[in-house]
Amino acid sequence: MGTPVFHAEYACSEGCGFRASLLEVVYRCPKCEGLLEVAHDVEALRSVAAEEWKRRFEQRFGASRLPYASGVWGKHEWVYPQLPAEDIVSLGEGRVPLKALPRMAAELGLASLDLKECGVSPTGSFKDWGMTVLVSAVKHMRARGVPIRAVACASTGDTSAALAAYCAAAGIPSVVFLPKDKVSLSQLVQPVANGARVLSLDTDFDGCMKLVQQVTRDSGLYLANSMNSLRIEGQKVVALELCQDLGWEPPDWVVIPGGNLGNASALGKGFELMHALGMISKRPRLAVAQAQRANPLMRSFRGGFAELVPVKAERTLASAIQIGAPVSFRRAVKMLKAFDGVVEEATESELANAAARADREGTFACPHTGVALAALEKLVAQGVIARGARVAVVSTAHGLKFPDFKVGYHRKSLEDVTSRFANPPVDLPANLDAVRAALSDL
Repeated sequence: MGTPVFHAEYACSEGCGFRASLLEVVYRCPKCEGLLEVAHDVEALRSVAAEEWKRRFEQRFGASRLPYASGVWGKHEWVYPQLPAEDIVSLGEGRVPLKALPRMAAELGLASLDLKECGVSPTGSFKDWGMTVLVSAVKHMRARGVPIRAVACASTGDTSAALAAYCAAAGIPSVVFLPKDKVSLSQLVQPVANGARVLSLDTDFDGCMKLVQQVTRDSGLYLANSMNSLRIEGQKVVALELCQDLGWEPPDWVVIPGGNLGNASALGKGFELMHALGMISKRPRLAVAQAQRANPLMRSFRGGFAELVPVKAERTLASAIQIGAPVSFRRAVKMLKAFDGVVEEATESELANAAARADREGTFACPHTGVALAALEKLVAQGVIARGARVAVVSTAHGLKFPDFKVGYHRKSLEDVTSRFANPPVDLPANLDAVRAALSDL
């Protein structure tokens, strides 16, 4: 028996039968306008036994040199098997910590609660997982004569940082569309520093998204948002790595913050592929968490997953998911139905306090992770997530990107937030008695 040849191509996610090469510049099905997905030759992947895949992935996981020093490219065959190693653009993404939160788990009555800290990544968010695949694919296309001048995205912060960094590493021009005054300075400075052409537009994310889709109809400008299914391929590896962290025993539930909803479909895709290849014995249930001020998926869920009705997203501390018209809505709903999934929301006060509660166990949670943790608390209180369950929460970015959120919380200055875990500095005169008095209760 010869060595199996692994292959992937685009396919319509709506099932209309459209197929295309990954070298084509295409984002939607020309037949039905549905989003595409990267379809793998599952039978070829199945020709390698599940235990052999586990052995390979474990062996590669400790590599110190690229490409296997990347948690994404250590699973090359499951991501973009035809891509030559010399075209990989990696910053060493993936292989991030799985942090246990035992005190919070005990308080909620869970068997375990783990935080997959995707913010411990080169540009500080889970976007790196997908961007390494997309920018590598662009490098591969340009090397083969496809006339791509630059790569463009609309962003609420994290996508722009990842795109700019990976394009800088590859020597490819990048353009980012940001909603003016709606991203933190810490996020804005990342694409600026990496040399992107930054367009600060007087609109919200949904307005930026509309414009970037129009601009990238010019095939010389390549679209890098999550409607591009190459991004989803990288992000699905979060699910693979999570199961690898847990000895290939998936948790009972996975909770994910949801904005544009690419991550919900990505993780579902990863779990589906592992289950199909016998890598895991069951599929976890999925919960998508939204900010109450930007909750189109939650509204759909309340109506039995009714068709999307776009909303005007209100200003929220969870700025990266302040999205009222998510482009991956249909893909996310498809996965939620397949995984018996649910949707929950969090108020500003709930998300801020949940993030602060997790910080008390040594993490530094971003507001979007706070949305997921707050939704988890509510789902446990409702009995949707049973006591005794094993739960993993995907932490999407590092709290260092949101210093105003952290400082404001502990100063008790955040609007509409009651800071239950505020821990402001204690101002004292510089004398020994005052210091001893302040420490007397320790």
